[in-house]
Amino acid sequence: MDIAAYARALRTEALAENERRGLVLCGDRERGYADLQAILEMLEVPITRTALVGPEDRLRCEQHSQRQTGDLLGTTREVVIVDGHETLEPNAIGRVVGTVDGGGLFVLLLPSGSTWASERGAFERSLAVPPFELEDVTGRFRQRLLETLEAHRGIAIVDVDTRTLESEGLIERAPRLVGRPAGGRASKGDSSRDDEMPQLEQRRFPTAAYDTCYTDDQRDALEVLERLHDRHQAVVLEADRGRGKSSAIGLAAGCFAAAGGRVLVTAPASENVGDVFARARELLATLDTVLEGDDDKSGGGNGERRRLVSSTGGVVEYVPPLEAVTGEREADVVLVDEAAALSVGVLQSLLTADRIAFATTIHGYEGAGRGFSVRFRDRLEASDHDVTTNTLYDPIRYAGGDPLEVWSFRALLLDARPPVASLVENATPETVTFRRLDADTLFEDESLLREVFGLLVLAHYRTEPNDLARLLDAPNLEVCSLFHDGHVVTVGLLAREGGLDVDIRRRMYEGARVRGNMIPDILTTHLRDEEAGGLSGIRVVRIATHHAVRSRGLGSHLLECLEADYASTVDWLGTGFGATAPLVSFWQNNGYRTVHLSTTRNATSGEHSAIMLRPTSDGGEQLLEGHGSWFASRLPAMLSDTLCNLDPDVVRAVTDSIDPAHAPSLATSNHDWHVVAGAAYGPARFAVDPEPFRRLITRFLIERPAETSGVLSPREERLFVRRVLQGHSWETVADELEYPSTRQCRRAFGDALVGLVDHYGTDAARAIRDRFLEE
Repeated sequence: MDIAAYARALRTEALAENERRGLVLCGDRERGYADLQAILEMLEVPITRTALVGPEDRLRCEQHSQRQTGDLLGTTREVVIVDGHETLEPNAIGRVVGTVDGGGLFVLLLPSGSTWASERGAFERSLAVPPFELEDVTGRFRQRLLETLEAHRGIAIVDVDTRTLESEGLIERAPRLVGRPAGGRASKGDSSRDDEMPQLEQRRFPTAAYDTCYTDDQRDALEVLERLHDRHQAVVLEADRGRGKSSAIGLAAGCFAAAGGRVLVTAPASENVGDVFARARELLATLDTVLEGDDDKSGGGNGERRRLVSSTGGVVEYVPPLEAVTGEREADVVLVDEAAALSVGVLQSLLTADRIAFATTIHGYEGAGRGFSVRFRDRLEASDHDVTTNTLYDPIRYAGGDPLEVWSFRALLLDARPPVASLVENATPETVTFRRLDADTLFEDESLLREVFGLLVLAHYRTEPNDLARLLDAPNLEVCSLFHDGHVVTVGLLAREGGLDVDIRRRMYEGARVRGNMIPDILTTHLRDEEAGGLSGIRVVRIATHHAVRSRGLGSHLLECLEADYASTVDWLGTGFGATAPLVSFWQNNGYRTVHLSTTRNATSGEHSAIMLRPTSDGGEQLLEGHGSWFASRLPAMLSDTLCNLDPDVVRAVTDSIDPAHAPSLATSNHDWHVVAGAAYGPARFAVDPEPFRRLITRFLIERPAETSGVLSPREERLFVRRVLQGHSWETVADELEYPSTRQCRRAFGDALVGLVDHYGTDAARAIRDRFLEE
């Protein structure tokens, strides 16, 4: 068989149909590379349009490691080759498939299919977390990937050793996806807005911007983005990858900058907005707007900067998400790309912008726009913005129904969704059944796997193809679910942690990182407890309930079932997550107690991570007692230092989640009470000696005695957190909590102290109170 000639035939057909084709070269690695060299020579594709993803620079083209494939996002190539002999990371496939242009080839270089599923590479080694060994890692994901390659049209499989074609990739008649679903144009709420689309003479963006659009869909999206000329506007662009939403965002940015506007662009990382800035730059050049600035990509990672300046004074600038939410940079318009990969907290903070657009991927390797819709959309609709949604359906780089896209969606479950709402809408804790789901069951039941993974996608802002492989192959991960009429309504992803031997615990204590043991690692490395890793536990990695049946107690019911099923075999149940007030309260209401709060924010979510435990054995009780009491004692110092800007509602929730038995002693002298009671009833000042106030407020927020129920309003608690525990100035606190003046804020502070002094005060405090009341 002439493999190079066959590859040329695949490419010829792909070009004729404006689709992509796949080619899998199985067998000896050196023979595979020899065939690749012949293929590239016969195809005559420029080296700048070819990319090799592999460990070595073996071909005359650009080369990236699988970990570096993020560099290819937002780019296009005619031929992309992935060398999977040493390892094959699912995320790498998800990233690079979308970079192949219409008429292009996606080539996989693999060992013989008969042996590859049983081999273990670097990715599989990363799943062998202690105390598990490499032989405990299964090959289900590899087996599933091979089965999808064999089953899908448009993908050829060639054995380079025997020179035989094992699976045909040529398609005689490629079907066409005709038209697009109804409602592809803008919608406001649930109704069509075609009647509100601006006519040609009413357009506010330059005609040149519309002339550069690739599809009618993209022109529609650009028309919708014109709404950002008006106040209180929010636009949502949603689409599968490759539909041109980022390009539309870039054109809008160029239009606003050409008119002298300041445009702020944010995304999880600066490399995600390469297409945005490329289109903005092209449009500014087309409009003959001389650039006074350029793309400055000095630095790297989330700190990388991109900036365009037009001769009109307009600016397009990228800033990382955490900088964008501060609102310190003035902007007329804020544009958010890859919004599905940002947390709800960050997205909500961005709503302080008066004019904002969100571009979100519906089915993408980095997350799902449906999660964006379900978890954030209600908050967006409740904001002061007039919200317009536009969905782009038409692919730009290749024809609809492209075989490679269809394959990648199925192989990586990029389009996985939970069951339709009508199948589970009557679910309650009384109607559901609890089941553990082992990996073999998920592997053998595609429908069940799609429902489980679809819910997990909605549960987290960045569920990736790697997570699918972990679900199927990682020995430390387990799944439990609640079922209603045979369908998944709630799912919990669990990780077995701890049970580590003395040597591993010693190495952790001395600074070594041990994969797959998040809670033992934090307790040992950060909190200096060398024995913590000896206990075994179950960490709830993620928990998700179908959006149609939320707020019915199903998540709590799952945790009850989880404890009943696992408690006798482990020492603790635990969880770690980006701390928000509702989430902390949810776990606290289910018997979990906070033992740690990270001092730094997650770069993408913008949240501090909380660790919470629920003991299930005597050893677990001792673990919680030691770390819970220490956390209660060190929290006030953290709040005045590294956590001084933590959301006061998170502080209120975290303190409420600490065991009341760990509330610090007041240990307040008579003189201390003279100061505190004097501030409540008289002219004494907090700033003279903040420490007794800090002890009193901490004691109250942790203990919350029944007798003080209703003594303080949430606003008064926030006042105490901001001023007493976090040390913000009177002016800052008054402004943030919307007191008319600092004087009114001080007066509210004294009034709020009264109830606490009355409850906790000693005879010395009561004497001060009586003295001022008599006056």
